[in-house]
Amino acid sequence: MDETRNRILRATCKAVRQYGLDGVRIQNISELAGLSPGALYRYFDSKETLLEACFVDVDKRVAELFDRMGIDWEKVLADPVNAVRTLWLSYFRFWIDRPDETVFYNSFRNTPGFHAFDRARDTSHFQTLAGAMERTKDMFPGLKEITQTILYIHILGTTVMYARCVVEGILPDNERTEEEIFRLLISGLTGFLRLE
Repeated sequence: MDETRNRILRATCKAVRQYGLDGVRIQNISELAGLSPGALYRYFDSKETLLEACFVDVDKRVAELFDRMGIDWEKVLADPVNAVRTLWLSYFRFWIDRPDETVFYNSFRNTPGFHAFDRARDTSHFQTLAGAMERTKDMFPGLKEITQTILYIHILGTTVMYARCVVEGILPDNERTEEEIFRLLISGLTGFLRLE
């Protein structure tokens, strides 16, 4: 990726964290990126295009996390809750370790136009995660009763929301918080995690 484009995307996340999604201006982003607004517009023709590109950039880094995780399917079958806990903790810590991206991502997902954008965009970078979800559903057929979108929102989207609460100081960053969040998330799935 072009270094300047990458710098603009990082500056966008930082600016959104500082000024909010509605309050952020191209001037704020260009200052944080060390560029003039005109130079920024050579990469992105509008604020909307920049915000969408920033979301996709963060989304692809999340997909890379899932690509690197590696799933021990025998452990999933033997102890699904602890296997999910291990995977989830990596995902949760990804967000905690990137506070600017966390606030940006959560803010952008909550915009009125997000769902139309989400339906129209390319999500092929999530092939590993999608494959893992399908295999998990084959192992635990009860999960097939949950609509895929609901499952993603419950685990992935809610985790980002909780991570945002941690990076903004609403919740403490400690093991107890991690455990409570995980237990709350997983308890909604226990009725579906059954072998048939």
